[in-house]
Amino acid sequence: MNIHEHQGKEILKQYGVVVPNGRVAYTVEEAVEVAEQLSTTIKVVKAQIHAGGRGKAGGVKVAKNLDEVRTYATEILGKTLVTHQTGPEGKEVKRLLIEEGCDIKKEYYVGLVLDRATSRVTLMASEEGGMDIEEVAANTPEKIFKETIDPVIGLTGFQARRIAFNINIPKELINKTVQFLTGLYEAFIDKDCSIAEINPLVVTGDGQVMALDAKLNFDDNALYRHKDIQALRDLSEEDPKEIEASNFGLSYIALDGNIGCMVNGAGLAMATMDIIKHYGGDPANFLDVGGSATAEKVTEAFKIILADDAVKGIFVNIFGGIMKCDVIAEGVIEATKQLGLTVPVVVRLEGTNVALGKKLLEESGLNLVSADSMADGAQKIVRLVEGAAI
Repeated sequence: MNIHEHQGKEILKQYGVVVPNGRVAYTVEEAVEVAEQLSTTIKVVKAQIHAGGRGKAGGVKVAKNLDEVRTYATEILGKTLVTHQTGPEGKEVKRLLIEEGCDIKKEYYVGLVLDRATSRVTLMASEEGGMDIEEVAANTPEKIFKETIDPVIGLTGFQARRIAFNINIPKELINKTVQFLTGLYEAFIDKDCSIAEINPLVVTGDGQVMALDAKLNFDDNALYRHKDIQALRDLSEEDPKEIEASNFGLSYIALDGNIGCMVNGAGLAMATMDIIKHYGGDPANFLDVGGSATAEKVTEAFKIILADDAVKGIFVNIFGGIMKCDVIAEGVIEATKQLGLTVPVVVRLEGTNVALGKKLLEESGLNLVSADSMADGAQKIVRLVEGAAI
């Protein structure tokens, strides 16, 4: 789950991480009111969306007076920002963060992430922070320093100091940087984060080590432990189909293709998308109905898939272990009857009660195409979507 920058900063403040004074605003008038209450002459007006690259897209402005705050707030609120993370459709700005400006001496990058190669949290940092950190990672990876953190010991003082020295933090600010990194790590662990990214971390003219931006993502599987984090969820930033899927216990991610996929198991879902691509098709979604789907859940899955106007065909690929093939067949039949499907549907069933499942499909009298294998099913749905005979 993602949250907004201003929410992330409020969390980090609880762990002693220094952030600029500021407050969220939802209207132009509220933005001006917040700016009036801030102590610095320079104010920063920042778009709040679930995506990076806001500065390059015109979503971050430095205002020298209240008139400029009003001008920039009017310009940014309601604007659709298109960044490298939003895709071409962009995201509409519905809230702003108004912050005090600060005397920036140097920008750095700091991030915490789970390294799947080591199965441990890794601290990454670079003295080349700011808007072009992606280019640094791609072109000069040697400028990014890493520390692998032992989960039993946690981030140690010497690791934090080594990072601070490696990225050339001024010597008089090393201890403050260690406190900053320790607080960031504690927040990452306590809140079950999947990513904690500060870009930029800055040192200021008055000797502060500060998070000028904050990106926190959280492990969905741990949210039951964090009702306070769940309360920060902004549904307007999420795909409505993904929200609907989560209400029925379905894992759904929209993609750009035209072949809808309904599969049980994340691994099989990934393999299904791969094989569709292999045979020249484009998957329209990742959809995992899980291991205990009912006929009702399968019907809802079909509804969610078909809510995407780009879908021109559906591939149902089920391996029945805990899930029974006859239950899936009943759900497919019910969905086809309820929704009056006009797009081709290819069904591949294997596993528990597969014979009964196939029999139900054959006797349904519906235009459902059976497949003998995953490869067979992928080839058939690709040809049907292309308008070819099978």
